[in-house]
Amino acid sequence: MSTTSEEKRTEVFEKRKASIEHRLEKKQYEDQPSPIMTGQNIHYEMGDKTRAMSYGGIGAIHKMVKQIGLDQEINDRLELLKVHIPYHESDHVLNIAYNALVGGVRLEDIELRRNDEVFMDAIGAQRIPDPTTAGDFTRRFEMNDITLLMDAINATREKVWSKAPRELLKEAIIDTDGTLAGTLGECKQGMDISYKGIWGYHPLIISLANTNEVLYLVNRSGNVPSHEGAAEWIDKAIDLVTPHCERILLRGDTDFSLTEHFDGWSERVDFVFGMDAAKGLVARAEALQEACWEPLQRPAKYEVLTEEREKPENVKEQIVIERKFKNIRLNSEEVAEFDYRPVKCTQTYRMVVVRKNLTVEKGEAALFDDIRYFFYITTRRDLTSAEIVGHANKRCNQENVIAQLKNGVNAMRMPVLDLNSNWAYMIMAALAWNLKAWYGMLMPNTIQRAQVLKMEFRRFLQTFILIPCQIVLTGRKIVYRVLGYTEGLKDFFDTFERIRRLQFE
Repeated sequence: MSTTSEEKRTEVFEKRKASIEHRLEKKQYEDQPSPIMTGQNIHYEMGDKTRAMSYGGIGAIHKMVKQIGLDQEINDRLELLKVHIPYHESDHVLNIAYNALVGGVRLEDIELRRNDEVFMDAIGAQRIPDPTTAGDFTRRFEMNDITLLMDAINATREKVWSKAPRELLKEAIIDTDGTLAGTLGECKQGMDISYKGIWGYHPLIISLANTNEVLYLVNRSGNVPSHEGAAEWIDKAIDLVTPHCERILLRGDTDFSLTEHFDGWSERVDFVFGMDAAKGLVARAEALQEACWEPLQRPAKYEVLTEEREKPENVKEQIVIERKFKNIRLNSEEVAEFDYRPVKCTQTYRMVVVRKNLTVEKGEAALFDDIRYFFYITTRRDLTSAEIVGHANKRCNQENVIAQLKNGVNAMRMPVLDLNSNWAYMIMAALAWNLKAWYGMLMPNTIQRAQVLKMEFRRFLQTFILIPCQIVLTGRKIVYRVLGYTEGLKDFFDTFERIRRLQFE
């Protein structure tokens, strides 16, 4: 971009920022006789010359896709179409991903973009597949094709990692969990009834906690246990991440304490897994001398930068007491540790145990005290017991990632025919979530980068995708002319400039 264009953009930013600050500056208003929203004489007209759309941020994402070569990587690895009349494999994949990225909830929402001529001009497309064709494409996938699609995405992911700040992946933390994806459909092959009585599928999610990216997403029948087949995909995730970091930590709950794999994993990575409170482990914990236990000091959830506010009354607790529901109150927590070798292991590992002193109440009456034990097995001996517990608890953040996959990009709606086609759809829709993470990693602003990586999808949509733009087609360029102003626009332009200049060896 020329210096003149940069100066003009800066001038517009400053002008619009000053205007909004002037409107919002603090004023001592007098009592107003009428509401402040006074607009009434409103009319709509069709513009016959100006061509605009509301999701102008899609241009920056599409530019990133082209720069990092995601479309080419998909076309090189996937061979699902004998002829391309007119669509290639990447067109289908990006069609579903972009539908989620601009706020589409269902497969049918693709039709809205298909009938939006400005949107198609904005991404340089003569046309895009309709929902029926998109659904037909997902039914072409066999398991090997699905693996190839994930490999294509991961090969591109590594290019993004090569441009991300080194400290971001200094210690890679890989989280693993399963989730139930229920559906009302009765004819979708591969579904079953879960242990909770939910009819649907049971996907496995392996994610990178550093960036909240989804590394592998595996669809499975609804009746399988959480850990089934997980070891294979965890090994793939380790292989993917190893060249880009100095250290790797695996995390998972008790379902993923696959002790037969501990010795092999410990040679390559570290891990912290929850362990079931089996009778033998509880007996070991109870046999510890009282001097072995120390109070568990948990760090504050956040730092109060101003004056600490007075806590409001706990309404829920009041209702529980008044209606005499059973309530479990935590009195204290202590932590201890001992060495432990699982039956299927040849090595000895560190077992950290948390003892929770609870009181079971009904109304205002205390019924009895209850002692419960929670166990965490780990290879890490350089951390305190409290830090190990902290790592295990932070794994719960993956529940937020799963929630974004379900309710943000709607990747687990299971809209098509069978297990494999819904698996393929999940990966394409989840690509929208990964594109958000890649965009965040490429942001030059360190503070904004951290915020975007933690940001919920809907907020990302509102901040960086729903940008009103006029689309102007010239001989060689597609110009996105931004029509409004928001506070995040400066970071948006700075990130686009970095994306535009990306170069790979």
